[in-house]
Amino acid sequence: MPKRDQLLAELAADHYGVLLLAQMGGVPNEIQLMIETAAYDASAEGLRPLHTYIIRALGVREQRLSLGLFASLRFVSDHALLYHHNMPRTAVHFDGTAADLNALVLDLSQAYVSTFGPWRHLVEMETDFNRSRPLIDLLAGGFGLLGEMPAPLAERVAKVLAHHGVRASLSVDATFTQVDEHGRSRLAQALLIDQSYVIALDFSVEQMTGRQPR
Repeated sequence: MPKRDQLLAELAADHYGVLLLAQMGGVPNEIQLMIETAAYDASAEGLRPLHTYIIRALGVREQRLSLGLFASLRFVSDHALLYHHNMPRTAVHFDGTAADLNALVLDLSQAYVSTFGPWRHLVEMETDFNRSRPLIDLLAGGFGLLGEMPAPLAERVAKVLAHHGVRASLSVDATFTQVDEHGRSRLAQALLIDQSYVIALDFSVEQMTGRQPR
C-alpha cells in the first residue's frame, strides 16, 4: 500500500494524529512535516504510538501550521484556499453609488466569508480589495477599481454590486495558465490538518522505519 494511503487509513480507523515537527527541507520551498499516528490504550489511559511519517511538501507557496494533536488530515486539489493559486486573478471595477453604502460593505464582507469560510479573512490578502482608501470611502466615490481577486470571489462580488444597483465589470488576467512552458502543471494542492494547512505543488509521504508499533 502506498504510504500516503496507509497514513490516511490509519487516521481514518479511529486513530489519532500528532504533528510533531515542521521544518525547512533540503531544497528551496520545501517543508518537511513529521507526523505520528497513535491509538488510544485504555489500560494505560493514554496514546500508544503506531507509526511515524515524513510528509514532504515541494514547491511550497503558503503555510500555516500548529504543532500537536489533530483530528483530521486531508490532501485536496479543490478547496477555497487554492483559489488564490489556481484561479485567474480578476479585476473588478465598479460604476455607480449604492443607496446604502453600509449595507453594501456588509454584503461584500459576507460574500468574502461565504467564499472562503474560516480559511481567509477580508484583510489577509492585500490585492483582493483596493486598500488605497477605506472601502466605504472607495465605494462612495462612485467608480474605480474595487480589487483584484480570484475569479470565484469576483463573480460573487459582481452579484452583490448588482444587487445594490452598482454596475460591475470584470477583467480576467489573460496571462494565467495552468501549465508552465515545459507543460508541467502550475496548479497547487493543499494538505489540511484541522485548521492548519500547507499549499504546495506536490506532496510525498514516507514512513520512518526507526519506530515500530508497540
